[in-house]
Amino acid sequence: MINWRRVDKIITYHSKGVTPKYVDKSSIIVLNQKCIRNNKIDYSFAQYIDDNKVYNEDKILKVGDILINSTGQGTAGRIAMVDFIPEGFQIIVDSHILILRTNNFYESKCLNYSLFSIEAKLQTFMDGSTGQGEFDKIRLFNVHVGYPKDNISQQKIAKILSDLDSKIELNNKINAELDAMSKTLYDYWFVQFDFPDKNGKPYKSSGGKMVWNGELKREIPEGWEVKELSDIANITMGQSPPGETYNEEGIGAIFYQGCTDFGKRFPTIRKFTSSPTRYARQGEILLSVRAPVGTMNIAKEDCCIGRGLASLNSKDNSISYLFGVMVNLKQIFDRRNVDGTTFGSITKDDLFSLKVIKPSKIVLEKFNSIINPCFQKQNKLSVENIELASLRDWLLPMLMNGQVTVGDVEEKLGMVAEKGDGHGN
Repeated sequence: MINWRRVDKIITYHSKGVTPKYVDKSSIIVLNQKCIRNNKIDYSFAQYIDDNKVYNEDKILKVGDILINSTGQGTAGRIAMVDFIPEGFQIIVDSHILILRTNNFYESKCLNYSLFSIEAKLQTFMDGSTGQGEFDKIRLFNVHVGYPKDNISQQKIAKILSDLDSKIELNNKINAELDAMSKTLYDYWFVQFDFPDKNGKPYKSSGGKMVWNGELKREIPEGWEVKELSDIANITMGQSPPGETYNEEGIGAIFYQGCTDFGKRFPTIRKFTSSPTRYARQGEILLSVRAPVGTMNIAKEDCCIGRGLASLNSKDNSISYLFGVMVNLKQIFDRRNVDGTTFGSITKDDLFSLKVIKPSKIVLEKFNSIINPCFQKQNKLSVENIELASLRDWLLPMLMNGQVTVGDVEEKLGMVAEKGDGHGN
């Protein structure tokens, strides 16, 4: 049975975090606002406090605790749940995070999903009493959510939604591994020049002939060339349509103005234009040409691109190599940014004339035969994640308010599982 219940009738404990004094390393982890994103906890942004500092036991996080960012325009209202505690550590949160605690894990899981489904609404719960903006927890406590009362229903709903999240996480992990492998191979072959020679040995390390190149001011393998980016890629610079043609009703072409719409691999569709100007075609590289210069996504479908983007495709049908070239160029941009030479934008002439290495045809074909399947698999898993997230977001309110039952979605999830099994082959 689904009941509508106020948040304050579900939670058994709530508290704000502490104001800690940080140290380099200890057994007590402190989570901050940056750690909460996309309904997950990112420990890479966490800090530490002195082991000898004693805090009230209630301040130490437990599995099942729900965390909500409580300050900051654009960050307040973000939500995540503690799924596990790293072995050998205790976790607390800083004073910018609100802790909610319920009776049991599955109750927390359901509440977490319910609140995550209205996260955009939570981000409006600001009282404006401080410079940063303070989250109004009273408004949160008065929110009514559709909620399964019995523990068995909570477990079933939580499992359905968690299984979808787990599949998304697995796909993200596979994609990250493929990405790391591709970058490593590109660096090994085209930066260190240790691609396999005719005997299968590392070219440069095995004494392969190198020749000096004055443009790059370094040696490159004999027979390779230095070209401009426009020699290996067809490049389209974006152009923004008239502002009055923008809409969110799906009229006209999908429109991306810049990298603010970028995701892990594909951009998120937010706007359309009834008067498209410059196009990117499905499968092309979308490149940010305004700060941050060099950020990339892939066009999931034909789209219109604004002046913040350029699109690229390979003249040699070597999209994975071109992607590696652009990743390498981004590393150069990033290093210059660190050095203080910030790239606010890059002009058409500068982009087209960037110097790149063009390897021999044989080496390029070998690289493509290895990396192209990985590149396409990354695209496939990323599309699947969009579909899984869409299914989860549709199911979430339907399950919570009783419009569909667990039994109603078992067939759908069976189909998802079968589809997922196919990717392991």
